[in-house]
Amino acid sequence: MVDNKYKRVLLKISGEALLGDQQFGIDPKPVEMIADEIRSIYERGVEIAVVVGGGNIFRGMKNSARLGMDQASGDYVGMLATVMNAVCLQCALKKIEVECRVMTAIAMNQIAEPYYRHRAIRHLEKGRVVIFAAGTGNPFFTTDTASALRASEINAEVMLMAKNGVDGVYDDDPRTNPNAKLLSKISYADIIKKDLKVMDTSACALCKQNDIPIIVFDFKAQGSLVNIMNGKDVGTYIS
Repeated sequence: MVDNKYKRVLLKISGEALLGDQQFGIDPKPVEMIADEIRSIYERGVEIAVVVGGGNIFRGMKNSARLGMDQASGDYVGMLATVMNAVCLQCALKKIEVECRVMTAIAMNQIAEPYYRHRAIRHLEKGRVVIFAAGTGNPFFTTDTASALRASEINAEVMLMAKNGVDGVYDDDPRTNPNAKLLSKISYADIIKKDLKVMDTSACALCKQNDIPIIVFDFKAQGSLVNIMNGKDVGTYIS
C-alpha cells in the first residue's frame, strides 16, 4: 500500500480504445494493455470502477440510422455492445489475478450482476474492480453520462476519462487546427459554454453539480494512471 492522491476513482474507457488496429470488434492487445494499466493502481490499493463504451461494436445513432432503426432501439443495441466489452475486460483482469465484477443496468443474470448502488460500493470496499455496463439502462443517454452518474452514486473522488490518442482538452479541434493549444486546466463552465466536444455537456454538468473533478488523458501513454495517483499533472484537469 502506498499513498495515492485518490482513493476511489471512476475510469471511463471508450469502446474505440478496444479496436487496436482493427476497423471493428475487439483486439486482444489493447484489452490486455488496459487490464495491465488498471492493475498498476489496483495493486496500490485504489478502489476502481470502470465504465466502458461500445462504439467498437455498435454506435447507436450512426448504426441505427443505417439500419432504419429508431434511436431508442439503436441505443439499446449499443448498451448490449458495452456488456460484451465489459465481459472481455473482466476476463483480461481475472487472467492477471485482479478480482473483478461486472454489473449491468439491464438485468441479464446469467452474464453479470444487476446494478445496485450499495452492492457496487461494497464490492469496491472489498477490493474488487467493478465494471458498469449497459450505460444508464435508458436510451438517449451516452456512456459519458453513465460515467458521471455512476461516479456520483459511488462517491468517486475523480472521473478519469481515457481518450484514444488524445492527450487532453484543446481550445480547438487539433485534427483541423494545427495551432490548437492543449489546456492543462479548465472549468466545467467553460467546457459547457464553449461546447468543447471532449465529453457530453450533460455529463460535465452532472460532475459539476456533484463536485467531481474530471481528468482527460491519453490512455495510450502507459503509466498515466500511476502518474495521476502520484499527483502528477497528466492531461487536462476539469473542475
